[in-house]
Amino acid sequence: MRRRIALAVCSALLFWNWATCAAEMEAAGVVKSVKGHVVISRSGQALDATEGMKILIGDLIRTTETASIGLIFSDDSLVSMGPTSEMVVSEYHFEPVEGKLAFVVRFIRGTIAYLSGQISRLSPQSVRLETPVGTIGVRGTQVLIKLEG
Repeated sequence: MRRRIALAVCSALLFWNWATCAAEMEAAGVVKSVKGHVVISRSGQALDATEGMKILIGDLIRTTETASIGLIFSDDSLVSMGPTSEMVVSEYHFEPVEGKLAFVVRFIRGTIAYLSGQISRLSPQSVRLETPVGTIGVRGTQVLIKLEG
């Protein structure tokens, strides 16, 4: 009986450790600064953005009329969003040793500034900034997008 309990506890700990590591790998970046009310929608849940909060693949980031947010991604890419802006982190991989590089974000509306990081330098074709009316392939270092509607 003790052996079964010990095995169950060890299995649970291994699963918990694996799940924690998997969750860590999903983090694409972090909130560097927040001004005003910014909401991050994650898995159907609305979360108030705070400095230091992790940004995950699939997050929808939405600023209100008087808000702005600054994000820094693990490859040193920077994204700044002005008032009444929305963006989704569609795909993100920064594992240069394994050759897994991708930075794909979908801008829905608002004003967004992007400053490229290491993914753009290592694999420019892996960076895409998508908008409702087109896709921008980044070959430079800075982009400013204003989407109305």
